[in-house]
Amino acid sequence: MKRAVAAACLAAALAGCQKQEPRSAPAPAAPAEAPARRIVELDEASLAQAGVRIEPVEVRRVPVTVRANGRLAANEEHTWRVGAITDGRIIQVLVRVGDRVEKGQVLARMFSHDVHESRAMYRRAVAEFNRLQSNLEYARRQRDRIRRLLEMKAASQEQLDTAENELRNAETALRAAEIEVSRTRQHLVEFLEIPVEGPEHREPGEAALSDDDLIPIRAPAAGVVISRLVTAGSVVQPSGELFVISDLSSVWVIAAVQEEYLPRVHTGMAARVSVQAYPERPFYGRVLRVDEKLDPETRTVQAIIQIDNRGGLLKPEMYGVVELESGASEEGLYVLQSAIQDINGQPAVFVVVGRGRFEPRPVETGRSIDRLIEIRRGLRSGERVVAEGGFVLKSQLLKSTLSED
Repeated sequence: MKRAVAAACLAAALAGCQKQEPRSAPAPAAPAEAPARRIVELDEASLAQAGVRIEPVEVRRVPVTVRANGRLAANEEHTWRVGAITDGRIIQVLVRVGDRVEKGQVLARMFSHDVHESRAMYRRAVAEFNRLQSNLEYARRQRDRIRRLLEMKAASQEQLDTAENELRNAETALRAAEIEVSRTRQHLVEFLEIPVEGPEHREPGEAALSDDDLIPIRAPAAGVVISRLVTAGSVVQPSGELFVISDLSSVWVIAAVQEEYLPRVHTGMAARVSVQAYPERPFYGRVLRVDEKLDPETRTVQAIIQIDNRGGLLKPEMYGVVELESGASEEGLYVLQSAIQDINGQPAVFVVVGRGRFEPRPVETGRSIDRLIEIRRGLRSGERVVAEGGFVLKSQLLKSTLSED
């Protein structure tokens, strides 16, 4: 009896509740679920083992620079183009491209008919000098004899004057002959740099030539051979270029500056150069000069920058990126270049979203300065990103993506 009464009361209560509640409108459809963010998680031990370093994104004030592409070249003020001093044929080439040479070192030896002709001229000059010296001795003896005869009243004053005149003429002729001997000797010893006398007897042919018959071609200064344009057997002329030697302790960077940036570029301004061979090591120099002529095709002007290269790392014909400091500065968001990872062909960084949790976020990058790179879009000041070790997180991200596929 009691159970029936309780059931009746419960039914009445439920009926009363249903009458009191108004009829509700149908619930709207649930919105489409947003795509889940990809999160990479690593524990503290894995982060430490991977060398992951986290740094905040900061607003930095950096100098305003003018960027230009450049090509490295030898310093023309310390470059020497070596040629032959006379026409002839190269017999020996003693250096190769890349060899370091000292001032005065023999680069090659050449044979020239000028050697025999100059030696013949020297011998004729010596023979003429000896002949005129004998004439002078004879004229002096004649003058002395007539002077004694005049003292003995056996000769006239006119005869003595004639003898004195002949002696003076002989002295003048001997001085001229002495000059000719000196000239021909100097041509052999100082100009051709060969001995005044060579082997007296030799058989015809190249094999009979000795070093005394060959004209040496010497390095005018110490440096590196950067070009060699001859081989043994080459016929050369004085107007030809045989070797190019350059002191590469300093090099030039020829930068192509766009026309719009010309007002900011001037002689003496600081420059920073980056090359592909050493991406983490910038090289510093100063603008040596700015050309006055504009290239009509590229609309650029060449700026010559001199770089200290005593370490020998930079080579002519390398390509580099030049940044010229204009003197002004501006603010921007910057992170270390090592923080940028390439994910699906797009630059991205790993942003800290929790303890041991990182989110890959695509960013738009700008210019690079030293080890920093500008972030133009994708990050806010104060956010923390992985500055080093991001490749480990990238590997984890790729693994998880492959496993899902």
